[in-house]
Amino acid sequence: MRRIGVFICWCGTNIAATVDIETVIKEAREMPGVVYAGDNKYMCSETGQTQIKGTIVQQKLDRVVIASCSPRMHELTFRKTAAAAGLNPYLVEIANVREHCSWVHKDKDAATVKAVALIRTAVAKAALDTGLEPQEFVVTRRALVIGGGIAGIQAALDIAEAGYAVDLVERTPSIGGRMAQLDKTFPTLDCSACILTPKMVDAAAHPNINLLTYSEVEEVEGYVGNFEVTIRQKARSVDAAKCTGCGLCFEKCPSKVKSEFDEGLALRKAIYVPFPQAVPNIPVIDRDHCRWFSKKKCGVCKKVCPASAVDFEQSDVLIKQKYGAIVVATGFDLIGFEIFGEFGYGKHPDIITSMEFERLVNASGPGGGKLLKPSNQQPPKNVVFVHCVGSRDKSRGKPYCSKICCMYTAKHAVLLKEKHPEAQAYVFYIDVRTAGKDFEEFHRRAVEEYAAVYLRGLVGKVFPSGDKLLVNGVDTLSNQAVEIEADLVVLAAALTPRHDAEGLARMLGIGSDAHNFFVEAHPKLRPVESHTAGLFLAGTCQGPRDIPETVAQAGAAAAKAIALLNKETLLSDPCVSAVDESLCTGCLACLKVCPYKAISDKPLTEKVHGRQRRRLVAEVNKALCQGCGACSAACRPGAMNLLGFSNEQLLAEVDAICL
Repeated sequence: MRRIGVFICWCGTNIAATVDIETVIKEAREMPGVVYAGDNKYMCSETGQTQIKGTIVQQKLDRVVIASCSPRMHELTFRKTAAAAGLNPYLVEIANVREHCSWVHKDKDAATVKAVALIRTAVAKAALDTGLEPQEFVVTRRALVIGGGIAGIQAALDIAEAGYAVDLVERTPSIGGRMAQLDKTFPTLDCSACILTPKMVDAAAHPNINLLTYSEVEEVEGYVGNFEVTIRQKARSVDAAKCTGCGLCFEKCPSKVKSEFDEGLALRKAIYVPFPQAVPNIPVIDRDHCRWFSKKKCGVCKKVCPASAVDFEQSDVLIKQKYGAIVVATGFDLIGFEIFGEFGYGKHPDIITSMEFERLVNASGPGGGKLLKPSNQQPPKNVVFVHCVGSRDKSRGKPYCSKICCMYTAKHAVLLKEKHPEAQAYVFYIDVRTAGKDFEEFHRRAVEEYAAVYLRGLVGKVFPSGDKLLVNGVDTLSNQAVEIEADLVVLAAALTPRHDAEGLARMLGIGSDAHNFFVEAHPKLRPVESHTAGLFLAGTCQGPRDIPETVAQAGAAAAKAIALLNKETLLSDPCVSAVDESLCTGCLACLKVCPYKAISDKPLTEKVHGRQRRRLVAEVNKALCQGCGACSAACRPGAMNLLGFSNEQLLAEVDAICL
């Protein structure tokens, strides 16, 4: 006979305000196997946990049901409490009477009935629980950082400084990311390259960091502590060991294409270094635009290279490596403007994005930092900045705020005035959001010291008029239409995840939201962890944020990774699949649906009617299994069961809730 204890939490008024606790206790005492039912205002508190431990010992409980909040919040807490009292932690069940009951009901009677039903199902499952023991496995003490922007660089440096080897993978030829494209950073107006380049050099020179630029992650297998990753290092067609970085190859190259780093505002060669401070400063051949690879003609770069570093025969290299932890720092893209025809982007060269403005104003940019109009290379006099293009737009764009646009537009207004004191900045905005240290002061400075004119309203149309641009909008504060004759229009575009974020999420097995930003395990308590153990998030791959937030989050992700790598061994979750070989028919439907490749086939020899017979059965690798239950659902003969969530336990819950 089971001895089950039921502990009901008030959660302050979160549960008690909607659920009649006394009625629930009375009903719980009548449930089969229950020998104790009690309550506490805060069961997760020290006094609540002491009550649980004391009751387990006094009442000789062999199963425990906690009626409280989501198991995601405190299941581990209550398991540790039970273990401290000598009870196997996997003999604890959580009845979620907060999120699944009190928070979704207003009728107290209905909520109380539902709370009793939820507890009854948990008691029925607890009666069939068995004690489980986790397995121990060795941790690979090496980290992978995906993305070489400021978030990836910071995370890699922090992990490397702790003494662990790090592979930093970046898909472009150089680390640096979006920050390398910027001219100044708000609110201090530091030179972006001046504060980023030392970090880039430190990452390249650190003995524990292995830079894998011009590389992409192709496959991720395994589990926390033992990820197996395949990385494709694309052929640069330049031997890095021989190259001296003299630059003669791209000086002589005759092929020119639009520069991605300069947002298409300037041209680069087919063999190129993305920007002057690139790390590593080794050219790469763009085979899509190289005459040698397209027509087998030219080859000038190879002829002029004094170090004989150009190698047209070089091929991609597949690198397979094991890692204990992975930090994802893949950055952001800007929203496409195809659906925002009213702004005329792409139809006139003087209608540009905020990132294009950064390149125009940058000393290493197309105009050497002079800030000239793309159309005629003349200095602009009137510049209109438009906030929230694609942000806070439920109908066509993104419903979220992109967070940094208000501040970088204020920065652009300041930079405009510093480059051309006679110029005038006009800013159309919905709201100005300056929630950061010294942000409000910086915004006021743009208005008061640099005379930027802020107009609260939307822009309805931008169209050419001679050599000017007419901007039609509305000032909602004066309730009047506004028309401005502008030389340059700058669109503050919404931040979106990288275009390949969805595919990467599938490959890594991490969650993403409706906009494809990666989802953290808990927004408050586990903000840099993903739902997949061992995978951590840093920077704008998780959502819009500025540079200080990005660096702070990268440090936090690195700290989590270091804590993991610091352990020699880890304990696996024992809630994994198990095969009843006597029922298994060898159909292997389970193998086909397993997303973690944890199932294989094995030959089984058995004696039937005195004769030896060999047949195939499924076998589960407990280290790889993540307990998703897909195999159990697919198994027709019912041979596959999930420990802790067996078919018998789930059916017992169904029977209990139907009473």
